[in-house]
Amino acid sequence: MLRATVRKLTLTRFRSYAGAQLSVGAGPVVLTGPNGAGKTNVLEAVSFLSPGRGLRRAQLAEVGQREADLGEDAASAAWAVSALVDGALGEARLGTGFDPAQDGSQRRCRIDGEPASSANAFLDHLKVLWLTPEMDGLFLGPPGDRRRYLDRLVLAVDGAHGTRVNGLERALRSRNRLLEENGSARFLDAVEHEVAELAVAVAAARLETVARLAAEIIAHRDEASPFPFAGIALDGAVERLLATHPALEVEDRYRAVLRDNRPRDRAAGRTLEGPHLTDLSVSHGEKRLPAARCSTGEQKSLLIGLTLSHARLVGAMQGLSPVLLLDDVVAYLDAARRAGLFQALRRLGAQVWMTGADPTAFAALEQAERFSISPGRIAPA
Repeated sequence: MLRATVRKLTLTRFRSYAGAQLSVGAGPVVLTGPNGAGKTNVLEAVSFLSPGRGLRRAQLAEVGQREADLGEDAASAAWAVSALVDGALGEARLGTGFDPAQDGSQRRCRIDGEPASSANAFLDHLKVLWLTPEMDGLFLGPPGDRRRYLDRLVLAVDGAHGTRVNGLERALRSRNRLLEENGSARFLDAVEHEVAELAVAVAAARLETVARLAAEIIAHRDEASPFPFAGIALDGAVERLLATHPALEVEDRYRAVLRDNRPRDRAAGRTLEGPHLTDLSVSHGEKRLPAARCSTGEQKSLLIGLTLSHARLVGAMQGLSPVLLLDDVVAYLDAARRAGLFQALRRLGAQVWMTGADPTAFAALEQAERFSISPGRIAPA
């Protein structure tokens, strides 16, 4: 299997970096330094080589480095990220950035110096996956957090999924507005036709990815692994129908539900049934226990195991291993689990970028390139 790699990364006015650059090989990349030094900022820059708002889900205007003398309320400065990558189409230079004076609310994207319509074009070259400490509460948080997590899983294997999800959200907003304004039945019929079509497409893509991921988990189940295998399923009315009925029939049924629920949805001010409310159900496979009822350590281990399984699935489906970003993942792992993680990463064969405060935590990670991070500076360790 081929390995997607980021060979050279250049940051310009990005977060804490006025300007920084690092060149790496295809092996693991370890960034260490004190808390607040800017380690996660580097991973966030790499995450912008994919669709969306990066691993922090930041507003674009928040990312640029601010002028020290402009005050806290001043507008963000322009920022840019450039990377030389080896990906599915060979060597390419991917660039993205934002200039509040010129770009409005959109970020610019370029491939080999030529404008790209959106960051979706980056998916033709490489896939970037990540795991961050902010995701530790995924199983205890609201369903919306798990839906966003699920949709990133799907996007990594289906580049059109983000467009469908965004289209569904726009169509639902149109329907809600028509209900609020007592729009005509003819207009509601038209928008509900679009909602149902997009809803079934979104649900079908989620179902397919979850089924593939569940099969991947079972196929690589390892009783000796320190990371428990996860049971995963979708909890949603449209998904349940799709599991046993043809897609066109489910579309018709969902349109009928939307039509019948207009009075209730008008009173609620929102659409009360559909894939926009679907939840991802995760359980501890061996204990058959919902992840929300597992210990904090078990939840962390389940997330790591899911991330590794998803990376394997992406590699198997694309014939190209993804770039994997693990932010401060080893901090709370004991020595045995750290060794298990490093062994799993070696088998995965992906380029992995990892951060941590303690360099000794990565001592057993072989063939890693190590960098020391201090505020605004990246240096070989």
